Amino acid sequence: MAESARFPLFRLLVLSGAIFVSVTSEFLPTGLLPDMAAELGVSESQIGLLITVFAGTVVVSTAPLTVLTRNYSRKWLMVLLLGAFALTNLLCAIAPTYEVLLVARVLGGLAHGLFWAVTGPYASLLVPRHQLARAISVTNAGGTFAFILGVPLGTALGHALGWRAAFGVMAGVVVIFALLVVLFLPPVSHRVSLATAELAIPVRRDRTIAAVAIVCATVVLLITGHNSFYTYIAPWAIEVGGVAPDGVAGLLFAYGAAGAIGLVLAGIFGDRFPRASVAVALAGVVASVAALGAIGTSPPAVVAGMVAWSVFFGGLPALLHARVLHSASERIRDLAAASLTTAFNLAIGGGALLGGLLLDNYGLTVLPWSAVAIITLAFAFTVMTDRRRVAAHRPQLFAPGHSGSAVVPDP
Repeated sequence: MAESARFPLFRLLVLSGAIFVSVTSEFLPTGLLPDMAAELGVSESQIGLLITVFAGTVVVSTAPLTVLTRNYSRKWLMVLLLGAFALTNLLCAIAPTYEVLLVARVLGGLAHGLFWAVTGPYASLLVPRHQLARAISVTNAGGTFAFILGVPLGTALGHALGWRAAFGVMAGVVVIFALLVVLFLPPVSHRVSLATAELAIPVRRDRTIAAVAIVCATVVLLITGHNSFYTYIAPWAIEVGGVAPDGVAGLLFAYGAAGAIGLVLAGIFGDRFPRASVAVALAGVVASVAALGAIGTSPPAVVAGMVAWSVFFGGLPALLHARVLHSASERIRDLAAASLTTAFNLAIGGGALLGGLLLDNYGLTVLPWSAVAIITLAFAFTVMTDRRRVAAHRPQLFAPGHSGSAVVPDP
């Protein structure tokens, strides 16, 4: 880990760009769904299934692939995975049938989960611990800007030149960022030297596993609640909030831009007040979504509520990513990042499924309240387990006469 206090902003921005192209590749089909369905002669729901298949592949493959590749160079593994993203985008661009497109998305999912398991720990090796939340906020900005710029620009390109051209251009952009990684990111030593007593403790008995599990459970609750409502925000905004159909794009852009503000705030306060930042953000999400459910019946109220929701939510993925890396001992950081990626994707799919069931059975108006209930549960779980989480990643105790590597808890 870097000991210098100088913040490696440029290197982190290169890593952020790599994340930008990864997330843009994942969600590009959402904006091109009608065009793809029409040309390939399948239903729009079948194209939507490409997102589900991608997320499902991430869930089942991330942990085993992380274990299999744990001894490989982090930098060159990242380059290889970016090459896989370029290849899958190229396959999408030339896919003659829906089945080939489906195979390409499975390959993309295999690369995506491992990519996230590599990038978080890699960023942590570039900075000292007291800069970790700030570093993760910079790198996670790539994911935020994928929604603000990447997917909208890819969609516009697809509408102008055809959806295949959008995937082809995306493949080229991924190659550019792979070259930037080769040129500007340094090799890092991710292998941990263990004391004799630590070697005697198998990984499955690492005390910090409990702390990692607590963070992942928080993610599952938070993202399930969030996605149970956000997945269906367009029909809710139109039918309940009174937003004109052609105003939804602007609403989503405002939501994405507000999320960037939340990410900046997470970078400013996350290192100084890590526990309070998560608690305040969760409480703010609950209050904002509840306000939308109560008074979101006019366009101004919907815009205000969604902007507030996004400001509070925008920094939470970065804060929780930093928290899981703080919580894990160094020898399980890769597995911790893989577990967090799995938790996010499980909740993304589960939240969309839950929201769909609620929509079919109870209508749109119930969605914000179901989200409030689940995110409130996430808030309560976080408060109730925080002492347990901190205790779980204090330095492990070893037999007299042995020394172990201390894991410093966040404040």
